[in-house]
Amino acid sequence: MAHPKRKHSTSRSRKRRTHQNLTCPLLVKCMQCKKLKPAHMVCPFCGYYRNREIVEIKIKEKKNKKGR
Repeated sequence: MAHPKRKHSTSRSRKRRTHQNLTCPLLVKCMQCKKLKPAHMVCPFCGYYRNREIVEIKIKEKKNKKGR
């Protein structure tokens, strides 16, 4: 395996690494429930997309624990 003849400076290494970064996902407000959701996707909270209901969201009911 080849070895470098001289040490790379920190500025040269950092110039090479400038494009190795992470980007956060684009989030927009839902028009119905006003929660943040991914752009161009059906809202996972209310099931609406472009002011139309696409998916019917079922709400889970909480179970009462009376035995304890």
